[in-house]
Amino acid sequence: MKVKKYTAPTMPEVMKQVRKELGSDAVILNSKEVYQGGVFGLFKKRKIEVLAAVDPQPEKPKKTPPQPSLADIKFERTSQKTNDSINNDKVIEEVRELRRWMEKNTSKQQHHFPSSYQAVYDLLIDKEVDGKLAYDLIETVMEYPSSNKQEISYEDIKGLLRKEIKNRLGKQSFHQIDYSKKFVHLVGPTGVGKTTTIAKIAANSMLKDKKKVALITTDTYRIAAIEQLKTYSKILDIPLEIAYSIEDYRQAREKFKDYDLVLVDTAGRNFRDPKYIADLGKVVDLTHDIDTYLVLSLTTRATDLEEIFTQFKNIPIKQLIFTKKDETTTFGAILNLCLLHNKGVAYVTHGQDVPDDIVETTVDYISTLIVGE
Repeated sequence: MKVKKYTAPTMPEVMKQVRKELGSDAVILNSKEVYQGGVFGLFKKRKIEVLAAVDPQPEKPKKTPPQPSLADIKFERTSQKTNDSINNDKVIEEVRELRRWMEKNTSKQQHHFPSSYQAVYDLLIDKEVDGKLAYDLIETVMEYPSSNKQEISYEDIKGLLRKEIKNRLGKQSFHQIDYSKKFVHLVGPTGVGKTTTIAKIAANSMLKDKKKVALITTDTYRIAAIEQLKTYSKILDIPLEIAYSIEDYRQAREKFKDYDLVLVDTAGRNFRDPKYIADLGKVVDLTHDIDTYLVLSLTTRATDLEEIFTQFKNIPIKQLIFTKKDETTTFGAILNLCLLHNKGVAYVTHGQDVPDDIVETTVDYISTLIVGE
């Protein structure tokens, strides 16, 4: 990794130097204010010092000499260990896949429902609905009035299941951003599409609801993420503030206090840091001052989404937003998180087009995703 220190009078000038020398893939390791120059300790000028880094391109492997030296032999042994490690990782992943397959198929076989009910139960398992939840849903549906449980059709059972899912989802909130809170944070892991989702919400708020919208980003770890949001702010003609610290964030909030909606893009790691939560809590009331939405990708396994959800337990999540619907046919995780954690869903996104590829969800929409038309 190439690490270098840069100094300039302002943060934008420092970032310009970083991009010029290290490129847009550079990451910011640290930033602080320093004072330089002056005479006898007086008249020093304030500057911004940034420590940035980038991974260099891997070097091409050298040809092995005809007569290997002791160093070459050590290198070969190390390479062999690396290859063995890679092979072991592949074996471990194959074992995990096998275990997941066995768990899914075992869960299908361990319950002896009438054939039509069993087929619908298998459908839920294939959608990655939690096994216990799927079993409970089918058990409940079997209690619905019917002339003959053995003869009821597959499609009729799906209709009853859709009704039961809607009944249970009806207890959750499925409201979109209603502007009751001026500041809205989007949190979630890196790479799930938070920035693009923010652009879609911002555009719809402006075009449909005629609201005055502004953007703040605290995701200063990746320069590419800042550039992406800058592009959206220029296209939508809305202001953007970059917060490199809690103080910057406080100033940005003050600057945008007269706006109808301020959308905040956050770094994928910040909200897992108790210190960050404590510092932010000194600036805003996380319970009453802002709304926070957790953004998750539907391409992530249901079990992994459950783990990610628990990593954000330190903050009050109002609702969920799911992305990348167009990249999968497995939607059971939506039902799992909604019913097992009492959370509603505000939006589901299904592409990169701004502002079109976003849906304001309803219980009908979610139940259809799980069961089908």
